[in-house]
Amino acid sequence: MTRPSLDAHIAALDVDDGLESVLTVVARTCAEISRVVAGGALVGAMGASGRMNVQDEEQKKLDVITDDMLTQALLACPAIAGVASEEKDKAQIASNPGGAYLALFDPLDGSSNIDINAPVGTIVSVLKSPSATPVEADFLQPGRRQVAALYAVYGPQTMLVLTTGAGVKGFTLAQDGQWFLTHDAIAISPETREFAINVSNQRHWAEGVQRYVEGLLKGADGPRGKNFNMRWVAAMVADVHRILMRGGVFIYPWDSREPNKPGKLRLMYEGNPMALLVEQAGGKATTDGVQPILDVQPEQLHQRIPVALGSANEIDALAAA
Repeated sequence: MTRPSLDAHIAALDVDDGLESVLTVVARTCAEISRVVAGGALVGAMGASGRMNVQDEEQKKLDVITDDMLTQALLACPAIAGVASEEKDKAQIASNPGGAYLALFDPLDGSSNIDINAPVGTIVSVLKSPSATPVEADFLQPGRRQVAALYAVYGPQTMLVLTTGAGVKGFTLAQDGQWFLTHDAIAISPETREFAINVSNQRHWAEGVQRYVEGLLKGADGPRGKNFNMRWVAAMVADVHRILMRGGVFIYPWDSREPNKPGKLRLMYEGNPMALLVEQAGGKATTDGVQPILDVQPEQLHQRIPVALGSANEIDALAAA
């Protein structure tokens, strides 16, 4: 059986040559990142870098390496007008004007998993640029304006999951560095028996989230009348990948330890691209069970939000809790 390649899929999309080139550059760079991640200690990529990022988080060496790889590759693409990374304070504008697209990315989501050899990934959002010489405010577009969203997950197999607004497809990386279609028309079941949340923080959540999770934990003896399994990988890209593959719900809510912060995850680098993928796969993606993430008007490049996404019926149950 001959599987379609990602290159062939991109070439067949009803998009312009500029977006084709952006997606091709991202896919090629993710394949290169996969090799670096797999090399680990053998290529000197393990451990802390000794630097802090704009989020006041200690950067791993791989955070820095992968951020540099994506930034350099995208800024060298003529279709790119500018890029923004979770790891950098400000957006970077391409030196050669004329690009039509903006790319925002989390170069290595879940980097705390690196030292234990658990899954990590790359998340990318693509927007149209309002001008060939954008300013930082031009990046602050609601998620519904995304023209593409994708992630790569580096696990037992490396997979790239992509949407350009017409469904979701998954591609697996072959040994020769090419991506081939392995998951066509990915769809999230509206029903699930799995949920992903860090229950150790339960006492800090808002009352509605606590009631919802308490109902899940009571299983068949509780109001839901069925047993649930909890899953938590501590990398959004891995938890959302599981949802896209077999259903489920992922929640990273507001909590009272930092009451002035609306959430932990970043709207532009994590919330928006994952929300587009989840909605395109038939699920729901909200800040609180009600407000769609894709409708949030960004106010800051590194804005944080609460996240609840996955199987539609469970998001509705959270909203009603």
